[in-house]
Amino acid sequence: QLQLVESGGGLVTPGGSLRLSCAASGFTLDYYGIGWYRQAPGKEREGVSCISSSGGSTYYADSVKGRFTISRDSAKNTVYLQMNSLKPEDTAVYYCAADLSDGETSHFSVQAICVSPDSAYWGQGTQVTVSS
Repeated sequence: QLQLVESGGGLVTPGGSLRLSCAASGFTLDYYGIGWYRQAPGKEREGVSCISSSGGSTYYADSVKGRFTISRDSAKNTVYLQMNSLKPEDTAVYYCAADLSDGETSHFSVQAICVSPDSAYWGQGTQVTVSS
């Protein structure tokens, strides 16, 4: 079965950290650009951070720049999102997705994965709640 599974969400106080994982089964992530997206109740889905297939190019939304770091581990077939200095406005369900683009053509192509995804696979999501 081809699937992406997110984990690592939870409840954290403001200023805290979480690391989300996006693990693939049934296929390799090596050829896909990967995006992390979030959706809060009543809000549009937002592309948070994206990474090219090689890991050489990354993109961050302005709202998370300097606080979140995306990375990938080919040996573990997993992509991570390290989230530091969390704020209440980061509260959302976080999803990962494997895009049909590898994001390697240019910086704009990895940005496009976040802004206008063309996803082959989506995970089921993991809840992140930032609250005191």
